[in-house]
Amino acid sequence: MQKLIQFSARELGVGYYMQAQIESAIQYVYGVDSQLVADETYFVVEAKNRIVGCGGWSKRKTLFGGDQLKNSEDALLDPTIDSAKIRAFFVRPNWARRGVGSLILKRCFEEASACGFSALELMATLPGVPFYLSRGFFTVEETFLSLPNGVEVPLIRMSLELLPID
Repeated sequence: MQKLIQFSARELGVGYYMQAQIESAIQYVYGVDSQLVADETYFVVEAKNRIVGCGGWSKRKTLFGGDQLKNSEDALLDPTIDSAKIRAFFVRPNWARRGVGSLILKRCFEEASACGFSALELMATLPGVPFYLSRGFFTVEETFLSLPNGVEVPLIRMSLELLPID
């Protein structure tokens, strides 16, 4: 998964981020969050024996970032007052815009709703914003993440209210 994340960020980030921003984000932010794997809320889509996409949702407070960004315990959210988090969506570039992200997001919607969450939030990379907007998310704020090497990466915090499952 880590190789897919790096490849996806490098290829799909072109035109949205400068190369230094992409490489710094890969070093300090983008990566697998092993807590999502342990919670069984991180998914992969495979085709022809290759992972072509990954992403998930979380019932924990961390909004974004892989293991390399975390430095504290990741407490559980209260679904009656908190929003579930959509996390770490990356797609192999030649599989982008072919329904892979939508497939994962649909599963995230279903599982978060089944666990009692009525809203979702995420921190989107710039290449991901059009995808999330097309799925009903709205922009909450535009922000910059300052990385340890002095590079700043623009990100967009987004949110969505879930409709009850019939």
